Amino acid sequence: MCGIAGWISFGRDLAPEHKTVEAMTETMSCRGPDDSGTWISGPAALGHRRLAVIDLPGGRQPMSTERPSGESVAMVYSGECYNFEELRGELGARGHRFTTDSDTEVVLHGYLEWGEAVAERLNGMYAFAIWDEREQKLVMIRDRMGIKPFYYSATEDGVLFGSEPKAILANPLARREVGLDGLRELFTLIKTPGHAVWEGMREVEPGTVVTVSRTGVRTTAYWTLETREHTDDRDTSVAHVRDLLEDIVSRQLVADVPRCTLLSGGLDSSALTGIAARQLAAQGESVRSFAVDFVGHTDNFVADELRATPDGPFVHDVAADSRTQHQDIVLSSAELADPDVRARTIRARDLPMGFGDIDTSLHLLFKAVREHSTVALSGESADEVFGGYKQFFDPEARRADTFPWLAGLAQMIGEQGRFLTEDVRNALDLSTYVDDGYAQAVSGIERLDGESDFDFRMRKICHLHLTRFVRVLLDRKDRASMAVGLEVRVPFCDHRLVEYVYNTPWNLKSFDGREKSLLREATADVLPRSVYERVKSPYPSTQDPQYVVALQKNAEEILARPSHRLFDLVSRDWLKEAATADSEQIPPGHRHGLEHIIDLALWMDMYEPGLTLS
Repeated sequence: MCGIAGWISFGRDLAPEHKTVEAMTETMSCRGPDDSGTWISGPAALGHRRLAVIDLPGGRQPMSTERPSGESVAMVYSGECYNFEELRGELGARGHRFTTDSDTEVVLHGYLEWGEAVAERLNGMYAFAIWDEREQKLVMIRDRMGIKPFYYSATEDGVLFGSEPKAILANPLARREVGLDGLRELFTLIKTPGHAVWEGMREVEPGTVVTVSRTGVRTTAYWTLETREHTDDRDTSVAHVRDLLEDIVSRQLVADVPRCTLLSGGLDSSALTGIAARQLAAQGESVRSFAVDFVGHTDNFVADELRATPDGPFVHDVAADSRTQHQDIVLSSAELADPDVRARTIRARDLPMGFGDIDTSLHLLFKAVREHSTVALSGESADEVFGGYKQFFDPEARRADTFPWLAGLAQMIGEQGRFLTEDVRNALDLSTYVDDGYAQAVSGIERLDGESDFDFRMRKICHLHLTRFVRVLLDRKDRASMAVGLEVRVPFCDHRLVEYVYNTPWNLKSFDGREKSLLREATADVLPRSVYERVKSPYPSTQDPQYVVALQKNAEEILARPSHRLFDLVSRDWLKEAATADSEQIPPGHRHGLEHIIDLALWMDMYEPGLTLS
């Protein structure tokens, strides 16, 4: 998987800046605990931290080669290329010779053969940078769905880049400032493409090539989610989805390290576990599976609007049915609310997202999984691909001229930004920011000739989830996993599957009146009946009132620091009210607000960002 960093400065030789490049690279040590390396030549400096997954002895980076004319081409690469064996064969037939068995070398030679167009040939999750000495340019490429993070920041004479903002912020040239739009991103959950929150910083957008030369920065999209006519009937569509999943899982099980699946007992992870179990059984192997749970959660579970059932019983049904080597990771409220765990989670994400125990439990789950496996398959993004969320079926969310997940969230967490001071709320004007973002997001969605108003509305809802909402969750998954050196693969993000299902009409996506009909029927034979019939349930959240008590204690500690810069943003009165509310009767909006405020305070302590509120 790995972490990458780099610095291009066309105005000087970066050889004397070796320590700075090492410092940038070292911020990625969690992403790559197995090895590190730097490469500096003239105006280019590349850094790499490695998590060894394929060709353990031969995949060291930065990796470089020379053109016949003598100029170097050097690369730092993060991720996996799942079709590297086919590409190796094609390149070998064109005269390329390889010295390792790694996918990294295949991608590097692919650039030598096809230039920037190599991106169009890759199947996988990746973020990589290539310094081409002959052309004096840096080429940065990110995978189609944005599975792997990638950021850059322009300087006076070049660019800084890294897998995460922390790598860029480690360079003295970087600005550690956040403006109004950055704060708006933190409080709206709309994930504006290219936006990195930090002033002067951008993300390499999914499906994009960014080229940096002496003449400036050029951005080119090599993939977008296109509208196409779907002509397959139901049976053909179901069969094609299954065929794709068989191929995808087979490719993503390839690794030279221990593998496992993340199992929630829901349709998505259960389907992947079932397919993986059959494929590995044919090779005489079994699947390891892991699930997160909370102390006393199943016995004391109370159904709510989001979750009708606890995960545990369904997890165990799948584990028994697929004969996995299963382990539950059971967490206590004390662990979930531990300030050190919360701090590690914020450090991993670089931002205070306010996801609370959903983030800390994910971090703790991955930490436990990493003790046994290096690679894990996850069901992430199936809801976005196949239409699994409640907002896909909610008439109000369907009609709303806004991001559909916000229409649903408003009922659960109250008005966004209520905990901000009145001056800050007025300055941010979050509703206008969301409205403008929505108008921009839907403006380029193509409509099929003859497509009904309803079908086009559902197309827009699907498009928004696949190009906005899923990126929030993919970033969360990547940061939490790589913070402990675990590579999480997301089979449902294979672009072939995404393209096919996106263009499947809604009446086929939900042909039985339920969520994810195509996926359910395509994998029915590998699912226990209980899971086949189960209603969608999101990632679990603790219901223990003691967790809220711990949050309130954290809030009281913040209130005891009245000069904290947090109160430049947050209403002290709102926080005092939430901190003293009945922990067993606290409204969802108050709990969410407490989690977000505590994250904000920790983030400010860690990063000391400059805030521009005008």
